[in-house]
Amino acid sequence: MEFKDYYTIMGVARDATQDEIKRAYRQLARKYHPDVSKSPDAEARFKELGEAYAVLKDLEKRAAYDQLGSNWKAGQDFRPPPGSNGGFEFSGGGAGMDERDFSDFFESIFGRQEAGAHRGRATHHARGQDHHAKVQIDLEDAYTGATRAITLQTPEMDEQGRVHMKKHTLNVTIPRGIRAGQHIRLAGQGMPGVEQGGAGDLYLEIEFRPHLRYRVEQRDVYFDLRIAPWEAALGASVEVPTPGGAVEVKIPAGAAAGRKLRLKGRGIPGSTPGDFYVVLQIALPPADTEAARAFYNGMAEQFKSFDPRSTPGA
Repeated sequence: MEFKDYYTIMGVARDATQDEIKRAYRQLARKYHPDVSKSPDAEARFKELGEAYAVLKDLEKRAAYDQLGSNWKAGQDFRPPPGSNGGFEFSGGGAGMDERDFSDFFESIFGRQEAGAHRGRATHHARGQDHHAKVQIDLEDAYTGATRAITLQTPEMDEQGRVHMKKHTLNVTIPRGIRAGQHIRLAGQGMPGVEQGGAGDLYLEIEFRPHLRYRVEQRDVYFDLRIAPWEAALGASVEVPTPGGAVEVKIPAGAAAGRKLRLKGRGIPGSTPGDFYVVLQIALPPADTEAARAFYNGMAEQFKSFDPRSTPGA
């Protein structure tokens, strides 16, 4: 995916103030408005300007964009890393565009929901605005529950009109059985209210950190188990690590690579708990010695009638 340099599109420096960004947008929007401009690419430029302004005028989106963009190098395709938008508080807001006008690049950072979040918002509220943030936890926390100190970042504008990040830390209770995509509501931790209005709430959307061992789908957890060829052929009992503790698993004789062994109810806990799936992967010993090569040659002779590329049942 092509990286979009919103600062270049707007013709402003990366440290431009919010007022400078606003003035640049007004000038360029008048220049490229499709009803005014005779340029053949006016409509595309106007749409591109609107997207750039939607990000750079919003302190929260601008801060998230700056952090991601700082790691991008010219000539490289842009791929946001997993969890790259985690830890930022967002309160929504947009630039008056229809959500279909936002590019795939925008949605790769902020998501489709953020792209259309601007619609239907009032300018002033007695109650403070709700904030939203994505946070990452360990899969093990969902099995046991935990209390974690979570650091979030919110952008602030200094006296010169430039944006900088402010960090604050909250102690958050992670309930047992929570899964990716669910939200934790922290009452009163959003924006302060106007006059006598109460503060808004903070909603934390849960993501799991990438795990070296496990994959997660809803409440089900998957683990790739490497077994020896003789264990697959003859069967074996193998100790398997799960987030809830080690479990003895019986490998049936004649097991094939890719076969899934289901451990019912050992996925993420819940009123209906998920399952834990052991996915078999056959690991071959290396033929790196004379004795090992002789063994493989003997096995090839022993099983010379076996064709691994034949279609089963054909």
